[in-house]
Formats: sequence, structure tokens, C-alpha cells
Amino acid sequence: MTTMATQGAWLRMTLSPKSTVTSKELGFLTSQLSGIRISHAPSDVINRISVPSFPGIQPIVARRICPFTGKKANRANKVSFSNHKTKKLQFVNLQYKRVWWEAGKRFVKLRLSTKALKTIEKNGLDAVAKKAGIDLRKK
Repeated sequence: MTTMATQGAWLRMTLSPKSTVTSKELGFLTSQLSGIRISHAPSDVINRISVPSFPGIQPIVARRICPFTGKKANRANKVSFSNHKTKKLQFVNLQYKRVWWEAGKRFVKLRLSTKALKTIEKNGLDAVAKKAGIDLRKK
């Protein structure tokens, strides 16, 4: 029976940088503890490298946040009859709505919460957009 220390020494001896080891000699390594085969074939490395990955680029997803009021999802508990609590999200009631913009003399299609819609009806689209810092000319 060999110990982990002797196995590590054996691996360092066989895989030392002084000796030239080809990929055919490596093939598969089998772990003594779990019997898992670890592949060292060059084709595995090429398959992993050939997949393009862009860590800085995120997919464009419409966030569930109202741009006018800043409302976003609330973390809450879902309580069962036995008083067992599990986490859930209560999302904002976002709606796509065409709103008449008086200054631009046209309709503007917006995704906003129903609370923001009531605020726009009360105060006007220009005032609410100016307070939220939204430029309606872009849309």
C-alpha cells in the first residue's frame, strides 16, 4: 500500500520538467482513491480552448426595474399552512405602455411600473422623466 506522500513523489519523479513526456505516454491517470480517470489527451484541451468565452461581455437582458421610480423586486417569505417559510421574489408590476409625449408631439413606448404610470398621469411625463433623469428624445 502506498501513501499519498509516496504517490506525490512518484508523480514528481515521472513528470519532472527534465524528462520529456509526450501526450501518448500520459494518456489517462487513474486516481488510487476514487478510481476516476483523468484525461490528458491534447484533443480535450483543444476542445476546451476552441469554445469562445468573453468574460467582460454580458447578455443584454431587460432588468425588472422601473426606470422612473426605481422600484425593483422584493425578497419575501412564502409562508405555508405549517408556517414553513421559503424565500421568494415579489416582482414589480412592469407594463409596456405607449404614452403621449406633449413636448415631442409623439407617442413614446415605455416599460414602466403601474405606480409610475399613475405618477405620470398626475404630474405629466416631462416632469417625471426630468426628475428620474431620463432623456425621452432617445426613444
